[in-house]
Amino acid sequence: MATSTLPAIKITPKPEFASILKEQERFAQPDRNDASNQINTWFDRVMMQSGIDYAPSFVLFLSLLAAIIFGGAAFVIQEDFLTTSISFLVGSLLPIGIILGMRARRQSVMLNQMPNMVDELGRAAKTGRSLDQCIHLVANDTPSPLGDELKDCSRRMRMGLHVSEAVSGLTDRTGLNSMKIFAMALSVHQTTGGDLVEVLERLSRTLRDRLQFLGRLQAATAASRATAVLMISIPPLILVFFIYRDPNYFTTLMNSSWGRGSTLLGTALEIIGALWVLRILQISKRT
Repeated sequence: MATSTLPAIKITPKPEFASILKEQERFAQPDRNDASNQINTWFDRVMMQSGIDYAPSFVLFLSLLAAIIFGGAAFVIQEDFLTTSISFLVGSLLPIGIILGMRARRQSVMLNQMPNMVDELGRAAKTGRSLDQCIHLVANDTPSPLGDELKDCSRRMRMGLHVSEAVSGLTDRTGLNSMKIFAMALSVHQTTGGDLVEVLERLSRTLRDRLQFLGRLQAATAASRATAVLMISIPPLILVFFIYRDPNYFTTLMNSSWGRGSTLLGTALEIIGALWVLRILQISKRT
């Protein structure tokens, strides 16, 4: 008895969905809550919100390479273990600092783009389009980096994801509290219904008022924030300067009881003050 075989179905992946379908590299594990996993979660979030196309493992490789270069140069110049260790630490943190700066700049650009984007959504909604159609239309007209995130959101909805779930993903990928307000407003509208145009108009006014308030707040606290950063950075910079100037400086300081005690006390107070000031700056800088 002859058996018929079904022809093989060839699935051709579309390039526009490739970034969604491929598994993103992450270091954090969802079933762990220890300190190391929290650091991995923070690093994964920074990499995602920075908008760079490099894998996290490549950034770690750059950190290791920069640490070897800085540490090796310090060892060749001074042949001191302490200065080599400091240079190794500075080199390892340099790529991460650059990525943090890129994320901050990207978030600032997206924050300024949001009110105009919501206005465009409101104008598109007045034509009678649905919310997913409005997002797809506005995503093509919005420049990067916010336009890229909207295009990703639109592709997810075209793959069958619900509007509220696709929009809520914008919060994690951008790290903006204003985007959280945007996603919450659209999710509530999808659940309860109502006039979409009115919701978007009110949301646009709210985002503009919030953006103006944040601008006035940052302008009013600019001198205080600069003073706080200066007070935090000067003590370790002075210590590093004397260590590089005289490699035996730190050893001589630690050999005396008063030097050892004052250094440990100053270090403890510096850490406590830095954590306190950074916490205040983080609260005042929320966007």
